[in-house]
Amino acid sequence: MPTDSVQNRIRRLERLSHLMDQVVPLPGGFRIGLDGLMGLIPVIGDLSTAAISGYLINQARLLGVPGHIIARMMFNVVIDTLLGAIPVVGDIFDFFNKANTKNINLLLAYADEQGWR
Repeated sequence: MPTDSVQNRIRRLERLSHLMDQVVPLPGGFRIGLDGLMGLIPVIGDLSTAAISGYLINQARLLGVPGHIIARMMFNVVIDTLLGAIPVVGDIFDFFNKANTKNINLLLAYADEQGWR
């Protein structure tokens, strides 16, 4: 049985993922987050969002998520960071590729398997 601390940490990570990928609703049901907006700032924006994504991954690691899931999470962030760094095309990519959402879904699936939620 998970502790309240584990459940609270997972909820905080869910909120962080939402903030980074989906916090701003747009017409037509599309949502964007700070990841895409910060990515518009060359270099600093992409590095900042990669660091925040890295925090989410590290928290998953501290929760005991297995290495193969952590590796998938890291792959999502590397792709997001590398492709997001390409001028103009990368900015558009950042709005559509939601690495943090993918990563939180991996964490939540594992948490469900473990009975943490």
